[in-house]
Amino acid sequence: METLTSRGRASRLVATALGAGLLLAGTVVGLDDHFPFGPFRMYSTSPPPNAPAPDTRVEGVDRTGTVIALGQEATGIRRAEIEGQQSRYAADPDRLRQVAEAYAERHPDAPELVEVRIVIRWYGIRQGRPTGRWIDETAVRWEATR
Repeated sequence: METLTSRGRASRLVATALGAGLLLAGTVVGLDDHFPFGPFRMYSTSPPPNAPAPDTRVEGVDRTGTVIALGQEATGIRRAEIEGQQSRYAADPDRLRQVAEAYAERHPDAPELVEVRIVIRWYGIRQGRPTGRWIDETAVRWEATR
């Protein structure tokens, strides 16, 4: 077994100190986007026991008035992508036109979508248990111009 040179030991100590410093700084002031040097809070916190639980979905209305679930199979767009960009859709609802276009590409014979909306179903929770009640909130809506 060979022994480490002084230079090798020093470089490993510097690398270890740098990694530890990044972890410490990320823990103190970091965001989830800084992972692995920032905190990953997704599973480290929980909502209050009486806070409603959100369930986000995307739905469309075609020109016949039929409501269509616009999940990944219907559009090729994952729900997480929509949820992650929800603030951008809220700032510019016209971006939901892309969801309608993705649906049209996958379903060329289906009636055209005239509305796409992001809907949040808030499930009632009491003492950490579902109450069986919910309310739907339309968070973002895009309507086709006719």
